[in-house]
Amino acid sequence: MSNIRYEIGFEQLSKIDGEAGHKVVDSLKDVCPDLAKYTIEYPFGDIYSRNGLDLKSREIATVAALTALGNCQPQLKVHLHAALNVGCTEEEIKEVVLQMSVYAGFPAALNGMFVVKEVLAERLAD
Repeated sequence: MSNIRYEIGFEQLSKIDGEAGHKVVDSLKDVCPDLAKYTIEYPFGDIYSRNGLDLKSREIATVAALTALGNCQPQLKVHLHAALNVGCTEEEIKEVVLQMSVYAGFPAALNGMFVVKEVLAERLAD
């Protein structure tokens, strides 16, 4: 039986995160395959596929939220790559993280900016 939510989600994940997203999902399959499936179906199949925002806007919101949480560096790293993949500029990303210093505090913004620095260095090296 085909699961349209999963198919749509997998397509969205591929557009946004490419291999990084697939690696996260694959890493869950041996410990909790249901979480891997839900990670595709709900965020990417149901939410990211909606018409209300484009992918760039969704990634800006995601980067802001993960920065504000302050303890999601692995997920922030994946979504920083995703933001760059869907058209965000380095300047826009840095401004989003800087903006979070006002609402989430300097520690969260500092942690976020260090992840930005890491992601930019990785992309430069590739």
